[in-house]
Amino acid sequence: MAIKMSHVIIQNDRHHRFCDNTRLRFEETIIMTSLHNIKSLHQLLDEDCRNFLIAEKELHNAIPALITKSSSVKLKNILQKYYEQIKQHMKLLDTFFEEENITYVYTENTIMKAFIKEAEDKMNNCSELMVRDACILASVQNINHYKIGAYGTAAAFAETLGMSNTRFLFHQFESNEKLIDKRLSMLALQEINKNARAAFLTS
Repeated sequence: MAIKMSHVIIQNDRHHRFCDNTRLRFEETIIMTSLHNIKSLHQLLDEDCRNFLIAEKELHNAIPALITKSSSVKLKNILQKYYEQIKQHMKLLDTFFEEENITYVYTENTIMKAFIKEAEDKMNNCSELMVRDACILASVQNINHYKIGAYGTAAAFAETLGMSNTRFLFHQFESNEKLIDKRLSMLALQEINKNARAAFLTS
């Protein structure tokens, strides 16, 4: 009797898991259908926001490896500040999603994935530490420039839609990215690129 009861419990548990998984797939289908049926500028902005959050999460996961592989203390410091900035962006985006009642399914941001993979591939092929620093810095700046354009466009969409708080949020994100980009440019000119050139001349 105990064996039969255990069998029933297992079967019921499997049934509940099946129902839960079916419900989740159904909900994901509804959400994904809505994402690919963009009919207004507001919906386009919402879709961009989803991509921003996913991109920030992917970059947040990738930055620690770049910090570890950097040999320049100054570059490490800038990347650490960038890491903290990304965490703040993620928090603000989460709050924004709650306020705007925006749902999303975590998949991937193909553009950010491509940037990160390119950075990792090039970095792993750099045998000279100073050259690797130049590679890391340049790769992060490429990501910066992508994000500056994306957040600037989102701020412009929000302004057109009369969403002043949203415009301010993405304008602030754009400014944050520009500040990191400026710090990286100064470091490249003052130290990183010169060191990379010297490493080549002495090799």
